Amino acid sequence: MTTDITATDIALRLLAALAAGGIIGFDRSMRGRIAGLRTTILICLAAAGAMIEANLMLNVTGKTVESFARMDVLRFPLGILSGIGFIGAGAIVRRGSLVTGVTTAATLWLVTVVGLILGAGYLGFGAALTILAFLVLSILKRVEPALRREHRGQLVVRLDGTGPSNRDLCDRIRAAGYTISSFAVAYDGPRRIECHLEWYSRQAQDQPPDLAERISELAGVLAVEWTPISAGHLFE
Repeated sequence: MTTDITATDIALRLLAALAAGGIIGFDRSMRGRIAGLRTTILICLAAAGAMIEANLMLNVTGKTVESFARMDVLRFPLGILSGIGFIGAGAIVRRGSLVTGVTTAATLWLVTVVGLILGAGYLGFGAALTILAFLVLSILKRVEPALRREHRGQLVVRLDGTGPSNRDLCDRIRAAGYTISSFAVAYDGPRRIECHLEWYSRQAQDQPPDLAERISELAGVLAVEWTPISAGHLFE
């Protein structure tokens, strides 16, 4: 980072930050995210402005050590990077066992880093990072639905005397491709079976599996309850 920057340098860096924030924000706006085009542009410009100011403060030509208070000017952009965490935290929302907005928060953090890089004058580096970010946000969005994810859930079944035995019910669950991580039975009234299941599926975490419906149709089954268990499953 050079200690002498001109008005042309500042203009180029701000225009680069404007373009970078716009490219990343375009994808976010197209997908209806809360941090869209204007938000990402403003954050990128703010980060670039902070780094440009730090760059301007580095120019100490002709001054002696005793003529000014010594300070680490790079703490200013680092403070900007830390402060963006408050905005990112506001984008994250927990809804029951699901967490939304994590990708948006990560995008805001990335845009801030891009702005700092461009503000420091590393235009090629900032452009490469912007392109990579855009590809990740746009292309991998189409890849993620095809991935099989680990899911966890709690299955509670109430049965009368004619219902399937504990062993039979376990065999049915395993035959459907589920792993039983815990199994408990209570006999205080109608038999109550509670088990925690793990499996891999492309289905969303908040959607009940077909297994719950199939078990509810068995003879002797009085009620079936299904509760998804959050295992760090994050959505945008």
